[in-house]
Amino acid sequence: MQNFWCYIPATVLISLCALILSRRLFHIFQLESYQFHGYRKSVLRLFKRAWLPFIIFGIAAAAALFCIDTFILKETAGKEWLISGAAFAVAAVFTLYIHNSDRKRTEKKKLVYTARMKRLCAIHGVLVLVIQIVVLLVIGVPFAFYCFFIALLPLILMLSALIAKPVEKIIFSMYFNDAKRRLLENKRLIRIGITGSYGKTSTKVILAQILSTKFKVLATPASFNTPMGVTRIIRERLDISHQVFIGEMGARHVGEIKELCDLVNPQIGILTSVGPQHLDTFRTLDRIKNTKYELIESLPDDGFAVFSDDGAIVSDLYKKTTSPASILVGNEGSGAWADEIQVGNSGSSFTLHIAGKEPVRCETCLLGEHNIRNIVVSAAVADYLGVDMKHIAMGIASLKPVEHRLQLLKSAGGITVIDDAFNTNPRSSKAALEVLGMFEGRKILVTPGMVELGDKEAEYNREFGRNICGNADVVFLVGKKHTAPIREGMTDGGFDENAIHSVSSLNEAIEQMNQMLQSGDVVMYENDLPDHYSEN
Repeated sequence: MQNFWCYIPATVLISLCALILSRRLFHIFQLESYQFHGYRKSVLRLFKRAWLPFIIFGIAAAAALFCIDTFILKETAGKEWLISGAAFAVAAVFTLYIHNSDRKRTEKKKLVYTARMKRLCAIHGVLVLVIQIVVLLVIGVPFAFYCFFIALLPLILMLSALIAKPVEKIIFSMYFNDAKRRLLENKRLIRIGITGSYGKTSTKVILAQILSTKFKVLATPASFNTPMGVTRIIRERLDISHQVFIGEMGARHVGEIKELCDLVNPQIGILTSVGPQHLDTFRTLDRIKNTKYELIESLPDDGFAVFSDDGAIVSDLYKKTTSPASILVGNEGSGAWADEIQVGNSGSSFTLHIAGKEPVRCETCLLGEHNIRNIVVSAAVADYLGVDMKHIAMGIASLKPVEHRLQLLKSAGGITVIDDAFNTNPRSSKAALEVLGMFEGRKILVTPGMVELGDKEAEYNREFGRNICGNADVVFLVGKKHTAPIREGMTDGGFDENAIHSVSSLNEAIEQMNQMLQSGDVVMYENDLPDHYSEN
């Protein structure tokens, strides 16, 4: 027992070091929306950064402490205190090294210590301390378990999250029910749900701006499209004066749209698209289709459903819908459509048609024909809610580009920048490349490609590479391993290999690009992978 108490001070301090070391693991867990499946895959994918340092340090620390005990201290009196101090010293040095390297690392989305993250940190810290004390009591010597303990920090975090799960479920249920009550107690509030594999955020922003010509609208900001995110916005921003609530509904797993519908209870549902987004977690396209359709199934008997006509899955889902208050929009002769389209590098103009109404000519600064389709969907909903064609056209004219979605920016030196850095996919990437191809001057593309596309990821990235041909003159591929299929597709399409630059990071791409930029160049940033996909 005397030996045991000698190690307690260092054990507490080492636990504190372990908590600091776990910061990078906390960051990955938060980036994966606290999902075990995503966290596990990210830790394995980032093995050299998220796990290997702990293994190396554990082995080195155990070896160092063994040598100190065996060859230096030998029979020295009170050596337990010296070994304990040495263990802490080694842990402290390693912690400072890791912490310093993390500080130097550029993070696109920093770790946010939300209330949930603080609870997880507290549970993790206590668990780390308990594990050390238990193992110390059982084994009796610190260096014998040091390698084991440090190397398993990524797994210990998962155990901490598992312990926290019941608590988080209770807390979330309280917030969820409160948000649901706030929505339903406003009897005049019109509740709209938007989902789709892509296009939902742009459609949400467009619809909110058009409806704002007549109503006071609250739409979930940015990409707040998870149950927790939507719950938070309702509780923090919804008030009795709001007349319309628009909730974006995202999903990475089966049943998540249904959960959001249980919260929002939408009266109007919009299905923008169905495609191979998040195939990594859904596994099959059928599961994606069924999950997205949960929004339409949740609508009341007098609800209104809008389907964006893609001539494929969404159109098929419309055909199976039995609700009389549902329309298919997007193509001529449907509930709403656009023709006489003129698309340029500064915006678009078109004639908007809504069944039973006089057509109206519209102009917008938004780029790309796919954005016109999003506008048509939004116009159909606005018409259903009583907004006249004149005010719909005014709303369309006032539209602002959605941040990081084909956002046109002017840079110094006559350089044009197109920011399309948010979460690209096979459909939107093709549309973005077509927009780039319309511009005059030398066209430069910077991209890390696409992720979360399951077993077909390489195939889609290869097709992306083929689509680049003819639309870009110079390409920077960010992430040499992940972008290899893109390079293959570009090579197959006859792209000049001397104009392809494979780099390790976005910063490296920008440094190299700045050395060649000249007036008149057009630079497009297509997708920007989060930190847990970085190869750097």
